[in-house]
Amino acid sequence: MSTKGIINSIETFGAVDGPGVRYILFLQGCPMRCLYCHNPETWAKEAPGSYTATPEEAFAAAYRYHHYWKNGGGITVSGGEALMQMEFVTELFRLAKEKGVHTTLDTAGHPFTREETWLACFRPLFDLTDLFLLDIKHIDPDKHRRLTGVGNENILDFARYITEHGGHMWIRHVLVPGYTDDEGDLSALRAFIDSLRGISPTAVERVEVLPYHTLGVPKYEKLGIAYRLAGVPAPTADAVERAKKILCE
Repeated sequence: MSTKGIINSIETFGAVDGPGVRYILFLQGCPMRCLYCHNPETWAKEAPGSYTATPEEAFAAAYRYHHYWKNGGGITVSGGEALMQMEFVTELFRLAKEKGVHTTLDTAGHPFTREETWLACFRPLFDLTDLFLLDIKHIDPDKHRRLTGVGNENILDFARYITEHGGHMWIRHVLVPGYTDDEGDLSALRAFIDSLRGISPTAVERVEVLPYHTLGVPKYEKLGIAYRLAGVPAPTADAVERAKKILCE
């Protein structure tokens, strides 16, 4: 029997989570508690409205849209944290590659470890993943812990692992005023990205600055969870451009 995945929702015509038009599966389960998370309904292993599907069922549902997957489009698995359901994603991506479908894994990287038992499960998924979307929340370990509830040492090591083993990634950074927009921290993140490019010039294909927004706040209210960034504004256009100059140019 195939390992079943627990799916929160799908998006049939995603345009920002990887190249081209994407079919996106948002999976349940996440070990992080980012203060600005806009998908709190995906934190738990299961949630009202979530459902289970085998990789075969999930791929069949996705492949109905394959005629729209032009310009490198395909399937993206997000979350929650997609690496929490690694066996399901591996089998889903195996089916995708059999049909020549581009695969993207959207992850914050926190489950990563170089322990052999974990890597033994991850290596097949790595080989089946065309692109990693790696969200680096903060470069400073203490600030990262305050922002997400966990440290970032293994997340940064995950980026190194992808680079060392010939993978490809887009690095993303959410710009939150007063939390992730300090120019010194942004410069330190840029230095880390440059160190990855020193290992492999082609590993980091793109760096994206994602402006913080409050579109997820109604979800917190519905779930009865206090939103801890109440009153924090979206970054100004100037702040976003300043961050892009540091991280992207």
